[in-house]
Amino acid sequence: MLDVIKTRRSYRDFLDKQVEEKKLNEILKTAQFAPTARNLKLWEFIVVKDKKKRDLLAATKPHSQFANKAPVILIIVSKDDGQTNYWIEDGSISAAFIYLEAENQGLGTCFVQVYKSLRPDGSECEKYVKKILKIPENIHVLCLMPIGYPNKRIPGLSARAFDLKKVHNENY
Repeated sequence: MLDVIKTRRSYRDFLDKQVEEKKLNEILKTAQFAPTARNLKLWEFIVVKDKKKRDLLAATKPHSQFANKAPVILIIVSKDDGQTNYWIEDGSISAAFIYLEAENQGLGTCFVQVYKSLRPDGSECEKYVKKILKIPENIHVLCLMPIGYPNKRIPGLSARAFDLKKVHNENY
């Protein structure tokens, strides 16, 4: 597992190659094994393969312009149960699982923040994505995660990335 964690990187350039359904399903299955507050599992995942919709999603904000290079964009969405308000944390944990399983499958991805992000005109990214995908108003959009084969592999992190100065015992 540590090897997958150390080689996991954020990718923004992808080969023009389709992602096999088996690999995509493994990623989605892994995401659903992510822990959630009170085991509510409020997140859901939207799979976008349509080129026109991927192009529109790539225009969500300046930092998402690469997203249409990937053959698949996963969108993490969630209901808000009105009690826990942990949907952001729960969705973020599932995104981490997506990152790791994508790497495990020889694929790459990148977390593109949507919730609380603004478009260049000052409008909300979340409203823009909801309009494109006809997502109901009571559903939150956390992020986009383009999935594909990286155009060029980025070297993984070395053991030097572990920094004992970042670890504190009882007293900070």
